[in-house]
Amino acid sequence: MNKKNETANTGVSFRWLSVVVVVAMSCALLSASTVGGKLITHNTPGYVATAKNLGTEDPAKVIEVSIWLQLHNQSQFDALTQSLYDRTSPNYHQWLKPKDIATRFAPTAQEAKTVQQFFAAHNLKVVKTGPSNFYVRARGTVGDVEKAFRVQLNKYQVNDKTMRANAGDPYVDGAAGALVSAVSGLDTGKYTHPLMARPSTIGGSKTAAAQVSMAIAPSDFFSSQCFTGTETESFSTNNNGSMPIGTYSGNKLNLQTQTSAGCAYTPPSIQTAYNLTGLYGEGYTGAGQTIAIVDWCGSFTIQDDANAFSAQFGLPLLTSSNFAITYTAPSFCIAYDQVEINLDVEWAHAIAPGANINLVVPPSASFQDVNQGMFDVVNLGLGNVLSGSYGSIESLTATTELQTENLIAEMGAATGISMNFATGDSGDFTIDGIPQAVLAPADSPWATAVGGVSLALNPDNSIAWQAGWGNNQTLLAETGAVFDPPLDFGFIGGSGGGTSNCVFNDQSTYPPTCYGGFPKPPFQKLLGGKYRKLPDISWLADPYTGAAIVISIPGQVPPQVWQVWGGTSLATPMFSGIWAIANQEAVAGGGTELGQAAPYMYSMPAGTVFDIVPVTSKHNVTASIQEPTGTNKYNANQVLGGAAAPNFVSALWDYPNYQFTALVISFGSDCADLPETDFDGTACTDPLALHTKKGWDNVTGVGTPNGQAFADSFYGK
Repeated sequence: MNKKNETANTGVSFRWLSVVVVVAMSCALLSASTVGGKLITHNTPGYVATAKNLGTEDPAKVIEVSIWLQLHNQSQFDALTQSLYDRTSPNYHQWLKPKDIATRFAPTAQEAKTVQQFFAAHNLKVVKTGPSNFYVRARGTVGDVEKAFRVQLNKYQVNDKTMRANAGDPYVDGAAGALVSAVSGLDTGKYTHPLMARPSTIGGSKTAAAQVSMAIAPSDFFSSQCFTGTETESFSTNNNGSMPIGTYSGNKLNLQTQTSAGCAYTPPSIQTAYNLTGLYGEGYTGAGQTIAIVDWCGSFTIQDDANAFSAQFGLPLLTSSNFAITYTAPSFCIAYDQVEINLDVEWAHAIAPGANINLVVPPSASFQDVNQGMFDVVNLGLGNVLSGSYGSIESLTATTELQTENLIAEMGAATGISMNFATGDSGDFTIDGIPQAVLAPADSPWATAVGGVSLALNPDNSIAWQAGWGNNQTLLAETGAVFDPPLDFGFIGGSGGGTSNCVFNDQSTYPPTCYGGFPKPPFQKLLGGKYRKLPDISWLADPYTGAAIVISIPGQVPPQVWQVWGGTSLATPMFSGIWAIANQEAVAGGGTELGQAAPYMYSMPAGTVFDIVPVTSKHNVTASIQEPTGTNKYNANQVLGGAAAPNFVSALWDYPNYQFTALVISFGSDCADLPETDFDGTACTDPLALHTKKGWDNVTGVGTPNGQAFADSFYGK
């Protein structure tokens, strides 16, 4: 739905970003025949080579495209930004102002004018020139865009979606060609949220977005105990004692039933578990800091929902003094039931209740819109921590888009902003039928990549165990059917991680032929290999040990309900909250705000992070199934499919929607518990599978923050 909201109706302060439209142009436009041009290589999405071509796009359709201009003196900018994080450099923590970057490195007004002239010469109307001339955006018909860039725009079938994309790399003629770093908007590529609800259908989901969880009444509130002892249960065929009869024993998973809300973590339980209450007692709540949360499309109800959430747990209410919404275009989207916004705002606020929140809202999820929204955060200083719960698979994203994201992240790092991004909810993404991959923009060496964990608490809300997030699912019995052997659904979700390996590629094949990723940053010098590795840090993400939110659902009476969600979309705003508190401590001690978080993560003092290592349980689920011919027994590994990681935890889940139905969920396996012959992604027995280990690992990074010790270690830095 596209409509303008009324400030008076929401009580939220809105900031309209100025739209700079430069229309002056020379009467004598440069032509390709007089000054040549340039092919903008690696500017084509990877799926074009093999996806089904559904035909040409409507030539009369109006679209917008943007040209990003090249930075001046890129190597100097890289060296200067790196020196800002080098304790031995006189530049250490001497953060640049956006105007400093503009003066020393930005494209010139004349260069922007040359690009404007290119657009005008091809019947495309300039609608915006970005701050400091970094990009120029224009509008026109598909037919005119095709002529301008010498490309064919087609529609392609990509899985279950129809995508528009250029069939080949664009060409920019005239003097503008030499100025271009990327052309954005030719394709309809979008970011997605790595957001996962506790599945409400048997079999779970093999994508980042699962079924929406069931809402409950606040009076029937959640327990902080997700694992409640052990149990033994039996099921028979047709529920009448007929064989096969299955008997199952092991840990019990405390999820929602017809009579109980089950478990979900709330601010008090998380604040206790991760030692945040001591920080608050010291007066460190994130005060004086601003978390810029980037989420496309707005929410009609976010302030009311967040305040219901805050009232339930004694958090400060969100008002015009600590909460703003910044729309990055005059025409914007706003809707109901925007789960990602609720999750981001409520849990950033839960961790840093004293921090300001600026919800920055691009008009769509397109790379073009979101990248320009991120650029606004950096250029206009809309926050000193950016929380980005979104991404795209690196190997399926055009190199020019990845490089644009990397530039924006580097500018954020140079101006003292930590650009925090989720690493994804599909492990190494092989369940999507592609080679191992990571998520962008978390792959940028200038970003902080946030992964996820599963969490079990003791009755006093202290941590019983944490595991690298990764779930597999097995169906034992369903409404009168007993499965022998158990029916293994395999991998259904887990923390993204691994190595950046496909920034530079050949997009003429699908999947693309990859030649290398972003280089390994200095802070990862002790890790092997040449390329950037993910994640850097982690926090709660497993939807089976997920977090509660309040959200308004249209048609629901009353409209506000409680739901349980997870994903690295949860871990990212949580980490952004603790980083706001770390910034506050740094300033309080006479230091400066800290900038990018990642460089600090690899030299944290002992006790400031929880190292996430493999976990197991002596009560993992086993099965004994009686057949007319005898009894078949399955150990805990066999129940899951036979290829489980050496260490894992599994638990029984009595499924709420059907009688006589039970499943097993495994924890700590960020890979497939099925053999690779089952085509369920990378098997846990594969040496290349994602696994936790002592120290940094490709599931959780260095671990999870130990709240008070973590933030206190930055006092005066």
